[in-house]
Amino acid sequence: MSDLGALAVIFDLDGTLVDSEPNYYEASRLALAEYGVPDYTWADHESYVGVSTRDTVLLWRERYGLRVPAEELLTATDRRYLELARAHTRVYPEMRALLELLAADGVPTAVASGSSPEAMAAVLTGTGLDALVSVVVSAADVPRGKPAPDTFLEAARRLGADPYDCVVLEDAAPGAAAAHAAGMRCIAVPYVAEQADDPGFATASLLLRSGQKEFTARSAYAWLRGTATMNSA
Repeated sequence: MSDLGALAVIFDLDGTLVDSEPNYYEASRLALAEYGVPDYTWADHESYVGVSTRDTVLLWRERYGLRVPAEELLTATDRRYLELARAHTRVYPEMRALLELLAADGVPTAVASGSSPEAMAAVLTGTGLDALVSVVVSAADVPRGKPAPDTFLEAARRLGADPYDCVVLEDAAPGAAAAHAAGMRCIAVPYVAEQADDPGFATASLLLRSGQKEFTARSAYAWLRGTATMNSA
């Protein structure tokens, strides 16, 4: 057991560990254009931040009246995303630094995301983050995506951790809500700062309203040490 007791830390991937949203937006824009939606904007995309790709394409079909099968649209989007992700995905430096601090302390960590296994593997391998986490949970591993708690509960199960001892780092309101539903504490780092007042963030144990601009590895690590001490007292 580490100096931080039974603590386990679960990271969302897209928008939390890595700035993959520009790649997701471009992949979405290209896929939708192919199926007759030529004016998909970044503002449109922001409304789907934190929603799994599978759930997103279902929402697209309804919003845009698309007749294309959901699986076909999902495959088209994922194919384009993988091409972009393999070419370049930016890791948030302070998030990598936090993972390194936790690894040095022997704290078990996981990545739990609504992305496909292929997309997660491309990003984690390409950025070297795979060397810093012991468990990876994708959308394919659970029946329900966020805001349902399934993704985080599966990560805790694979880590052998009690949900009570888990802290989730999330950038999106559905993910923060999922952490709360799983009985876990949450450090919320909104990708879209203007969404900080979303009700999904209301249950976060720590809300950094300015997002990544406000996040530092050292301050997050100190907060984790403090909560671990309180939990073990």
